[in-house]
Amino acid sequence: MEKLVITVTTDCTGSYPRNPHLIPCDDAKGVAQEYVRALDAGATVVHTHGAYTHDPVVQADGRKLSIPIMDGWRVITETVRARNNPILQFGLASMRLEQKLELWSTLRPDMSSINFNSHDEYFQPDPDHPPFSVYSVHPIPELREYARLARKHGVKLEIECFNTGAFWAIQKIRSGDFWTDEGIREKEPDLLADPIWLTLFFGWDGQGWTPPTVKALQYMVDNLPQQANWSMSCMEPPNYWAMVAHTIAIGGHVRIGMEDCPFVEDGVYAKTNAELVEKAVRIAREIGREIASPEEARRIVGIET
Repeated sequence: MEKLVITVTTDCTGSYPRNPHLIPCDDAKGVAQEYVRALDAGATVVHTHGAYTHDPVVQADGRKLSIPIMDGWRVITETVRARNNPILQFGLASMRLEQKLELWSTLRPDMSSINFNSHDEYFQPDPDHPPFSVYSVHPIPELREYARLARKHGVKLEIECFNTGAFWAIQKIRSGDFWTDEGIREKEPDLLADPIWLTLFFGWDGQGWTPPTVKALQYMVDNLPQQANWSMSCMEPPNYWAMVAHTIAIGGHVRIGMEDCPFVEDGVYAKTNAELVEKAVRIAREIGREIASPEEARRIVGIET
């Protein structure tokens, strides 16, 4: 079986606001050190949200999105890059295109996230705390533009898939066959280089929600686009480690970290993200699956070394 690529994503947003080990977003050095510890534990992909704020309400453009704080992104990027040659994957798919372009131009990540469904997320794992929501549609012309610009900047897309509608959008972008608003047919092939890299999301609250069950996972996997490698993200603590174990067993890759699930076991918060990565490594090795090195992960993901 192919070696396991572990992505780590810390949480500085308060996805789990009662987590006593949460490192705040404005502590970029602290967040960076969390990533370093996770890399030492076996992760090879750093999915970072840098530092950011967000729109307080839906804006005039019809979106409610995140706003990156560039200095924090720079600190995290420079610290992580100095360690173990990880794949640097810029998360925060929920930011505007012009801000992504600034990050791509100045910090030059290996990968960057884009949601091939619509953003309609409603984070409230603790009912005693107010929800944090994100909203934006991503029509085909926008996805085409993202893919074109990512290719221009040498950035591989991490395609976020909250349901199988994203697979349809992938096929549409791959086809290279587009119609403009003016009714003009245009051809633009090769926007997505093979193999593509997908992250499948389960249990993320909002109207893009897919249930965090093994059956739902298998359904997504059974309908994957061709030439696709995939990782799994789950934000549902009661089912989290079962979803991780099943993903590892059937050959997928996993996303681990306090944003998705901060519990190392039921009701027990991990003290660090590295502790969560270590558990994923143990699960993999118990069933005989080895962990990819940074160089091996680059080959699997499809990034030139």
